[in-house]
Amino acid sequence: MEAIHFNVPKELAPFINCIMIKESLDPKGHMNMPFYADGYPGIMFQQAENGFFLLPRNKKLSELFLYGQTIEPISLDVHGPYRFVVFQLYPFASKYLLGVDPKILNDDCFDLLQVRHIEFESYRQQLIQATEFEEQIQVIARLMLALIQSYQIAPDDRIQQAIELIIQHKGQIMIRTLYERLHLTERTFERKFLAETGLTPKQFARIIQFQSSLHQLTQAKYQKLVEIGLDSGFADQPHFIRTFKKYTGQTPSYYLKHYQV
Repeated sequence: MEAIHFNVPKELAPFINCIMIKESLDPKGHMNMPFYADGYPGIMFQQAENGFFLLPRNKKLSELFLYGQTIEPISLDVHGPYRFVVFQLYPFASKYLLGVDPKILNDDCFDLLQVRHIEFESYRQQLIQATEFEEQIQVIARLMLALIQSYQIAPDDRIQQAIELIIQHKGQIMIRTLYERLHLTERTFERKFLAETGLTPKQFARIIQFQSSLHQLTQAKYQKLVEIGLDSGFADQPHFIRTFKKYTGQTPSYYLKHYQV
């Protein structure tokens, strides 16, 4: 996917991490895009003659959907020409877009065209008629504003701060440090974090730690896998391999051999 810069409305800036696009015109093409745990949900608009499928469930996806936190390895599969736009959101965003418990979206996709209180069909038609990615991005931005305004739920600044700290420390921060810094009890902190993100603080920190190791693996600057594991904060190489396999279904060495150029 290609990440692009787009000046989003200031009301959306707290919710959007990045925007990505991709297109293929090959009538005989096939793409299988793995979705590994990264801590971010997202909104995706896709166009493909035969549709996109969520594997391994073989679930056909809506043209416009919200996906939740990815914990188990899944992938998007499509044959033939396609194009899509992805708004990668911050971990708490799905709650404020739909007013639902984000935990029910884990490893799943929510069909936005099923939402009744907003004219999604109108947005869908605008997206289909738009010929340029920038036009489609503007439509999705307007849709997000409509969703946020329809719920008017105030984000919990303390949990947003905790998320930022976990990301800054690449998952290598004590959970106790977080709730003490935020002046919350451990139980209250965990309850609020789960309600905001669909994950416990410990789960989210592990995902961010895994993503750090995945990034380092793709940089190909390490001589040994054990160096990546230790640098990412894992106690030892077996711990690193177990965690990596949990989130990808593969060992680090297999991933390095088959998925890197």
